[in-house]
Amino acid sequence: MGLGICIILIAVGAILTFATDWQAESVNVDLVGLILMAVGIVGTAVYTSILRRRRMVVPPVAPTVTEDDRRDLL
Repeated sequence: MGLGICIILIAVGAILTFATDWQAESVNVDLVGLILMAVGIVGTAVYTSILRRRRMVVPPVAPTVTEDDRRDLL
């Protein structure tokens, strides 16, 4: 799930929970909105933690020079 999808889930969930007054006999629209927001928040947290691990930069290791290598150059 990408970051855009997570943000869309949060937005749709907030709209269903706070901006609508729809009533359905078999479905609680407020609860569906809360579930969508929770899934979006969890998805955002998981996505950012994976992205943080993927962008970790390891510095390059410099080659070690020994005394024998220096004498060969002269």
